[in-house]
Amino acid sequence: MTDVRAHLRFLPVSAQKVRLVVDLVRGKNANDALDMLRFVPNGAAQPVLKLIKSAVANAEENFGVSRDDLVVSTIFADEAPTRKWRRFGARGRFKPVLRRSSHVTVVLREREG
Repeated sequence: MTDVRAHLRFLPVSAQKVRLVVDLVRGKNANDALDMLRFVPNGAAQPVLKLIKSAVANAEENFGVSRDDLVVSTIFADEAPTRKWRRFGARGRFKPVLRRSSHVTVVLREREG
């Protein structure tokens, strides 16, 4: 049984938003996951789609596994570094602005049987 992993690092979308998309495809067949992500309206769906496409291509090219036999066994989004800066407010105060980013990891596994 072959595990194929792919990483997407420093995606400029918060991990909380990416998890909404990632939870949709966990455990699904790779082809079904790709079809589903094409029609998800969230902004994080396109980068996750590209990541799964890349993992499928790696499996076909490097391990000779058919894309019909692949399943999204593990997929998760972790927090990446947050860019922080300030926006100035009234009375000499400032309001922090947090630009969050995330790391996404996908593991495709060959279906048994």
